[in-house]
Amino acid sequence: MFGLLFFVLMAHTAYGDVSYSFPEEMKRGSVIGNIAKDLGLDVNRLSSRKARIDTEGNRKRYCDINLNTGELTVAERIDREEICGKKASCVIKQELVLENPLESRRVNINVKDINDNSPLFKKDLIKLEISESAVKGARYVLEEAHDADIGTNSVQNYNLARNEYFDLAVNAKTTGKFYGELVLQKQLDREQQKEVTLILTAVDGGTPPRSGTVAIHVTVLDANDNAPVFSQAV
Repeated sequence: MFGLLFFVLMAHTAYGDVSYSFPEEMKRGSVIGNIAKDLGLDVNRLSSRKARIDTEGNRKRYCDINLNTGELTVAERIDREEICGKKASCVIKQELVLENPLESRRVNINVKDINDNSPLFKKDLIKLEISESAVKGARYVLEEAHDADIGTNSVQNYNLARNEYFDLAVNAKTTGKFYGELVLQKQLDREQQKEVTLILTAVDGGTPPRSGTVAIHVTVLDANDNAPVFSQAV
């Protein structure tokens, strides 16, 4: 009984992990690596040993093994943002199982981010109300854009379309995220122009870069900057 128990325990022992780095969104059937070669397995015995990729729990089987070549291939679309969100590291754990004798090897796939998402603003329109008495140099913080990608593939800069009244200052938070501020360069005059429309563009650092835009609608509020005037002196 002791000998049988020892054999069963040894049969289920994992003989070490193998790791691969692979970009997300690759086509189904794309080759990740030759797992048979990397683990020193006999390719000719993969079929007889019923080699297969298993998953833990209800997780998807993102990769498969080609029994003829020993290559590990993409079985399902891998979306890094769907699996790991904003985590800096995204590792998918799968398991290679072989029989006769029973053997398992852990397969770790490090999913690399690609620039497959554009910056997005929460709203299609940003509304601001600014008094015509606002002085030159006044600043107004703008809503930041969000990008599902990470690192340099996320938002890196903002651009403001040329206009008569405002410039844009781009600042970085302690978290590394960027945001923009409108800087008033010319005093507003409600009596001349009641509304100002601006276009703000967020740009990521991918290659090629992706961008997203939002309109800014500025309503100029009245200030008591005019005295009553009669049409004639007498």
